[in-house]
Amino acid sequence: MWFKHNKAPGRGRQDARFPWLDEHSRFSFPPVDTASPEGILCTGGNLSPGMLLSAYSQGIFPWFSDDDPLIWWSPDPRFIVYPDQAHLSATMRKLIKKTPFELKLDTDFRSVITKCAESWRPGQNGTWICSDMIEAYCGLHRLGYAHSAEAWQEGQLVGGLYGVSLGSAFFGESMFSQLSDASKAVFLPLAWFLAEQGFRLIDSQVHTDHVESLGGCHLARADYLQLLGQCLSEPNRKGNWGELWPGYPYSQKYQNITSTPKTR
Repeated sequence: MWFKHNKAPGRGRQDARFPWLDEHSRFSFPPVDTASPEGILCTGGNLSPGMLLSAYSQGIFPWFSDDDPLIWWSPDPRFIVYPDQAHLSATMRKLIKKTPFELKLDTDFRSVITKCAESWRPGQNGTWICSDMIEAYCGLHRLGYAHSAEAWQEGQLVGGLYGVSLGSAFFGESMFSQLSDASKAVFLPLAWFLAEQGFRLIDSQVHTDHVESLGGCHLARADYLQLLGQCLSEPNRKGNWGELWPGYPYSQKYQNITSTPKTR
């Protein structure tokens, strides 16, 4: 969810009844149609790699606040972006055409997630990206499942987003901007590039006006799970995306807008 603290460090929120699952282990969550009207499915467990990957592959994600237990969600409807239908406004076209940012993948994942945690968001008193979450997703990044897209300017990280990739699905977790529209200038080239790589889904999880402006739309949970199943039938794009895709961000659409040919 592009926009969603717990105070316990490391594995402090771990439920002693659950083992710490590695990336090859899986856990079966309750059926998603047993979730509450708000989308709460269950509580407990931990943020181990196997639990997180199990959750995403079943249409579930963790989201909790300071005094909450670990809460797992599967809302209906879901809020998503189809990568090939990401919306480019006239304002963003002008900004991207100027190429004010150097766009990169997976060069500083920890800084991206930390800046997302530190970003103030209207109507929120804190952040859901607690120390447990930071370490859990940095762990997924080291394993090659979590990725960051970044905007750099004069050697400074000024915008970015991070999420998890399985098959041809990218589950967006959060984004930040330190300059106006920097996060949008990260998101759109990423969406175009992923579309060219065969990605079918960018999952925003819950509605935000920010993502709606980028082409976000609601999708019934049953339809979302069907699409997710199709995505998961395809190979994982695992590893460091900056090394896997040295030509990023030069999708055909990005080149057409910037009039800049791929140089690598």
